[in-house]
Amino acid sequence: MTESPANPLKILLAEDDNDMRRFLVKALQNAGYDVISFDNGLSAYNRLREEPFELLLTDIVMPEMDGIELARRATELDPDIKVMFITGFAAVALNPDNNAPKQAKILSKPFHLRDLVTEVQRLLAA
Repeated sequence: MTESPANPLKILLAEDDNDMRRFLVKALQNAGYDVISFDNGLSAYNRLREEPFELLLTDIVMPEMDGIELARRATELDPDIKVMFITGFAAVALNPDNNAPKQAKILSKPFHLRDLVTEVQRLLAA
């Protein structure tokens, strides 16, 4: 799938920190992506059931449904969706017992918004 202004790649963002979510949405939109965001995993999952997204960008520690469970369910719905975790708890994501999608990318907080956009571009181009 090629990226074009008429058909930007769609990213679903799940992040419970309002300020962080706002910054991430702005950075990704400025990079040309179509971003839909939610403040919890359950709402994000419900949206995933309605339409396909190229990337799920999710925090790990969130209310209602954590990011690992969200990612697991997202890849069941769409095996082709790419997953990136943004977290201050990288060890949690790296724990093999949590059944996180194996191909998921992890970006540890704190990170620069430029690094986020670069990693997202890299993941979506793969």
